[in-house]
Amino acid sequence: MADPEIKSYEPHHESQSAAVTESRPVKAVLMAFAFAFLAVFLLLPLIVVFHEALAKGAGAYTEALSSPDTRSAIRLTLLVAAISVPLNVVFGISAAWAIAKFEFKGKAFLTTLIDLPFSVSPVISGLVYVLLFGAQGLLGAWLKAHGIVILFAVPGIVLATIFVTFPFVARELIPLMQEQGNGDEEAALSLGASGWQAFWYVTLPNVKWGLLYGVLLCNARAMGEFGAVSVVSGHIRGLTNTMPLHVEILYNEYNAVGAFAVASLLAGLALVTLVLKTLLEMRYGAELAAARGH
Repeated sequence: MADPEIKSYEPHHESQSAAVTESRPVKAVLMAFAFAFLAVFLLLPLIVVFHEALAKGAGAYTEALSSPDTRSAIRLTLLVAAISVPLNVVFGISAAWAIAKFEFKGKAFLTTLIDLPFSVSPVISGLVYVLLFGAQGLLGAWLKAHGIVILFAVPGIVLATIFVTFPFVARELIPLMQEQGNGDEEAALSLGASGWQAFWYVTLPNVKWGLLYGVLLCNARAMGEFGAVSVVSGHIRGLTNTMPLHVEILYNEYNAVGAFAVASLLAGLALVTLVLKTLLEMRYGAELAAARGH
């Protein structure tokens, strides 16, 4: 009885291997196409950005970055990221802990809401804030009566940035926490640990690499967001322009060196993010594989 099973299995295995194995010429063509595509759509634009930024020399590049409006845009970008990323970390950890560790009504709906910014255009999300907090919006009259300014100011930019970035930490932690299960936390609780101690000393260390990975992606998106911020900022030069908005203004004014100088900072951020992302993926992947093996 064993021989027929072996014979029936081996041809099936060979057919699967043949289906996924390509010849050397096909592999070479696919790899060449992939590298050519990356060179044209990723490497070439980066080269153009840095070339144009330094086209008139290092002096013009430094002068463009040291202008008051550029410094204001950089400060505002860092401020918005410094506010929105920690808030998203708190939300992401809380949402992931609730979804992965507990069963409750509305769990699927909450998961769907977390994915909402991925399916809604950032411009639409900015428009929603205008309809809520604008002068003719739902809350506009009340805000004006109490002297609270949301739109065309830092609060509106922060709110828009939080909306477009809040899925990153949560979506990274949810599958990781679900994979790890509740065994370690239950063991800690059985040994007398409180709920907070179980979270701080057991749950959080188990997801630290996933958390860092999510924070990295969240920060990169926060600094590079354009659509939602453009709608709510008002484009007030020196006050509500972040770096992406400042690049657009400089380019529209035919200040190519200034525009590409600021763009080079964002490109540098993208390169640093890519390197850190790769390093974290290597470490995070090893940690996850170890957890699965355990």
